[in-house]
Amino acid sequence: MNEILNHNLIVVTGKGGVGKTTVAAALGMLTARAGGRTIVCEVGAHQRLPDLFGVTPGDPGDEIRLSDGLFQTSVDPMLAIEEWIGRQLGSRSLTQVLARSNAFQYFVAAAPGAREVLTISKAWELGQDARWDKNASGYDHVIIDAPASGHGVGLLRSPSTISGVTRGIGPVAGQAHKVRDALHDEATTAYVAVTLASELPVTETLELDGLLSAAVGRGPDTIICNAVLPRRFTGRDLQAVAEADGAVDDAVRRATLSQSDRVREQQSQLRRLRKGATAPVVTLPFVPAPELELEDVRALADELARRA
Repeated sequence: MNEILNHNLIVVTGKGGVGKTTVAAALGMLTARAGGRTIVCEVGAHQRLPDLFGVTPGDPGDEIRLSDGLFQTSVDPMLAIEEWIGRQLGSRSLTQVLARSNAFQYFVAAAPGAREVLTISKAWELGQDARWDKNASGYDHVIIDAPASGHGVGLLRSPSTISGVTRGIGPVAGQAHKVRDALHDEATTAYVAVTLASELPVTETLELDGLLSAAVGRGPDTIICNAVLPRRFTGRDLQAVAEADGAVDDAVRRATLSQSDRVREQQSQLRRLRKGATAPVVTLPFVPAPELELEDVRALADELARRA
């Protein structure tokens, strides 16, 4: 984990519903604790982190302070292109005319990967010393809370896609090349896959290895398996519970045996994951709460720090 935290870009991806945003927040806490100025970039319409930290959400593109050294933003592709064009032209009025023209809107809608490359380019520029906004400062670490696996890989592939559309010519192609090179650079970008210890998420995580390799030249650097149940009982304990007819409340006995079955299935899927994955697998414990609170995420960050 320590090697992951040293990167300028940390891309967190995985199947939807496995806890990517939670892991992104925990990683952000760790890099901020270490003294790095960090921003978590949420890709999509949702902004979950401000609520988690008890902070008022901003508009898309706003860089919101969550705690000491830790910030959050979300990306709107059209706002990103306006900002990028403004950097090229040096004129706000010309930027608005071009970015909002029918021809340009059509290009963004029709060109394969255009919206995606604008999104990933904006996330990349957050970590640059020379920002598109000359008054903004770059971040030491940018943690990208990427979309679910398929869409996330498309996002990462988009700089190469748009280079083909533009035939490698012009400022758009030049921007795409910079981002593509950063995403392929092992010293710049790390990839964290998040999963659960159940059949479909594990299958998708194993498939992600090949998909990522095709998109950026390598698979995940680390796999984090979230919400792993503790093994509380030995085989002898469970046999005693199963045979304790009448000596143990029936509801308690059924719950204990059901929990044990879930733990057994999780451990089976973990073994399958470790056998098939090319990256090291780190586990995070199940948090018994209907909705994670800030202290829960801090505890998960502490757990990741112990496993570094």
